[in-house]
Amino acid sequence: MTSVRRLAVARLWHEGNSFSPFLTTPREFQQREWSSGAGAAARYRGTATELGAVVAFGEAHPDWSLHYLRLAAAPPGGPVEQPLYERVCDEIVAALAAESWDAVYLSLHGALVAESEPQGDLSLLRRVRQAIGRAPLAVTFDLHANLSPEAGPLVDILVGYKTYPHVDMAETAARALDLLDGVAKGAIRPAVRIAKAGVLLTSHRMRTDAGPMAELEAEARRVMARPGVLDATVFGGFTYGDTPSAGASAAVTVDGAAATAESLAVDLAREIARRAPAFHATLPDAATALRQALATDGPVAVLEPADNPLSGGGADTPGLFRALLAARPPAPTLFAFFWDPDLVARAALAGPGAWITAALGGRLTADYGAPVKVEAQVLRLTDGRYVNDGPMERGLAVDQGPTAVLSVQGIEVVVTSACQAVNDPAWFRLHGVEPERLRLLAVKAKNHFRAAFGQRFAALVDCDTAGPACLDPRGLPFRHLPAGLLPAR
Repeated sequence: MTSVRRLAVARLWHEGNSFSPFLTTPREFQQREWSSGAGAAARYRGTATELGAVVAFGEAHPDWSLHYLRLAAAPPGGPVEQPLYERVCDEIVAALAAESWDAVYLSLHGALVAESEPQGDLSLLRRVRQAIGRAPLAVTFDLHANLSPEAGPLVDILVGYKTYPHVDMAETAARALDLLDGVAKGAIRPAVRIAKAGVLLTSHRMRTDAGPMAELEAEARRVMARPGVLDATVFGGFTYGDTPSAGASAAVTVDGAAATAESLAVDLAREIARRAPAFHATLPDAATALRQALATDGPVAVLEPADNPLSGGGADTPGLFRALLAARPPAPTLFAFFWDPDLVARAALAGPGAWITAALGGRLTADYGAPVKVEAQVLRLTDGRYVNDGPMERGLAVDQGPTAVLSVQGIEVVVTSACQAVNDPAWFRLHGVEPERLRLLAVKAKNHFRAAFGQRFAALVDCDTAGPACLDPRGLPFRHLPAGLLPAR
């Protein structure tokens, strides 16, 4: 009779923007993901997520007993509060050290920064390896991970997302778990190595459907086709994470010698560096982008990546909204969105139909522009709950707290209680909006928005505004970035 192996599963997933005007607190984790134990399987079963793949793996492999330790994730944002980061890490490490495991799976982002720990993922990996000894360890990372070469020898299996927008989260975890199964059963003896490309790339041109990143994904597939290669992943890095491990990288896992993994990773990293100029992007300012949009037969969406919540923005900068008011666009126009829990509460107290005075944007900081003072009518209120039905994290329940839809000079404006991105059709249905019937959508988003909506709009126009995820990072106050990584002005 085959004995049942024990698999520990833990997750600490967060992308940290070192220049965001707010810290990430327990509230953001509670709103997004904070679970453990057997109940976690019920939440994630059938979802297009890494943990959904874990549940499916457990159900397809009765020879494995799955144990869900701390599972914690928050939307991208400012650095994680240091006591919170330490508490989560301590909990994961203590649970791993308390028992023996046949294998361990970690779901990490790779660009976590805490208040006083700029390499949050690497620090956790060091502690996990010490706690579990030689037990096989598989880790999955986001395509925008800022990886240190030190992480390679700490793990047995390393797999990253291959798509941007990230529609392969479940596939990434499934691949890592299948390989981990092979390690635990002695079928493979892997080695992992990471090579830095020596370049800091912005992600505006990092989509994997075309352009330089598509070429790099093709290079990675050619590496994976070689005998003995288990995985090869290109990591674009996260520009706004101020860390010694910032910048693009390549990771290769082989069934064989570490020297082979090292050589292949270095070659792939050279391909990244060679294409670095192709990642350079230029964008129109907000007023110009709106003129371009209104000159196009609708519906058209204008995206504001500098305040994109999935780049650590706080849905708080007023640049695009101010330009939108000045443009006086024809109805129907929607602005999505501002994060302002107090304003949502005031709107709810006033009720639909009431008029309130509001200051939109500039709540967290005036560094990116002063608040816009308006008279607004409350149109609709929601409980902020929906289930994703787009291609990203399909099936995952989302709760962003109460929200309000206001009318300002004929423009509908959504205000939310939590800063979670606008990337799913269910978000629009929640707010009584059909995107295809809009003349103009102004939205705090970047490339992930295209996964569900790239074919629903006649055009998508990105604009350049002031914000914590600005197009040109050279003016940001980096402290930990490796010397020479940031190009000179």
